[in-house]
Amino acid sequence: MSRQQVTPFPLYEISGAPLERGRSYGEQARKRIARSIEHYSEQAARWKLERSEIDRIIHSYIPAVRKFDENYLTEMQGIADGAGVRLEDIFLLNARTEVMKLAFKPELRARLLGETNDGCTSVKVMREATADGRLIHAQNWDWKEECSETGVVLRILRDDGPNVLTFTEAGMLARSGFNSAGISITGNNLECDRDYRQIGVPLPLIRRKALESPYLAWALHAVYATPKTGSNNMAVCHHEGIAINFECAPDETFQLLPENGLLVHSNHWLSPIALGKLKDTGIAFSPCTLYREQRVRDLLTPDVGRITVDSVKRALLDDFQSPWSVCRPPRGDFGRDTRSATVSTVVMQPALGVMEVANLPALDPTFAKYELPQRQR
Repeated sequence: MSRQQVTPFPLYEISGAPLERGRSYGEQARKRIARSIEHYSEQAARWKLERSEIDRIIHSYIPAVRKFDENYLTEMQGIADGAGVRLEDIFLLNARTEVMKLAFKPELRARLLGETNDGCTSVKVMREATADGRLIHAQNWDWKEECSETGVVLRILRDDGPNVLTFTEAGMLARSGFNSAGISITGNNLECDRDYRQIGVPLPLIRRKALESPYLAWALHAVYATPKTGSNNMAVCHHEGIAINFECAPDETFQLLPENGLLVHSNHWLSPIALGKLKDTGIAFSPCTLYREQRVRDLLTPDVGRITVDSVKRALLDDFQSPWSVCRPPRGDFGRDTRSATVSTVVMQPALGVMEVANLPALDPTFAKYELPQRQR
């Protein structure tokens, strides 16, 4: 695959009360938010989903979000105001996985079987495994190729808790990131036979709640205890040496811990307890998950005790079996008419307040650096 220069993701800084920071976000990211809304609206139109139908589903989720944290609705209203769009449009961006699956309407879900799912390969390197004694938390985000044009980095300066640095899609409240209390989070897709049978809290809001937490226990509670609509794997770390993978079904959560200083995950269930209780339904659509997790772990294992940020980048840029690789160039999906890519590689060192992000790294493995004010002590 030939290299080409790709534009870095923009950084937007927001602060103030929820409505104020939402408006600031919407104003700054207006063009990218419009592109994101356009993309998902086109997708809905291809499936012949009416806007009124999508709005009805969105409003069925609002009570769950209000109960979880009403400030998120206020902030989304602010984003909508700043971007000059409807609240429902911003809500859809923050709940696109839940809403667009429409699993509680089987006749509509049948249309969505060709849909791309978030891929992702994540890696957590414990302090004892790194060269400088600092935890590294990183991830490839595999998703729709078009999202290379809608990704943003948000620096959220808060008066009522730790500051936050997060990489996400424009209009979303959070994706992967860390806070000034040293807590970090990444998420990658899982699927099982329990998915899309209940109303839960959209995943970006759960991640945002974890990132707003001043204490690790609060972040763990947000991930572990919040009801979800579909499965997901979320990894929560603390810079002083804690890393836990939560393999989340909608109604149950299973934990994985580091081994030999490493914790690697892709898009299939690993917990033996989980595999004894549910059916993994995602491997058929993403069979490369079975070796992506193995490749990253095997590439890093020989360097345990001296792993660096560059070591992690090399592992996540691995092109074995390209385009079905850890770092995938834009390509058609398995058995589908959609195109996906590794949209971003995100490498975080929460102890230093540093995040590095590459846009379409299979095409241009150049990392832009983003920083957060010194963590709270």
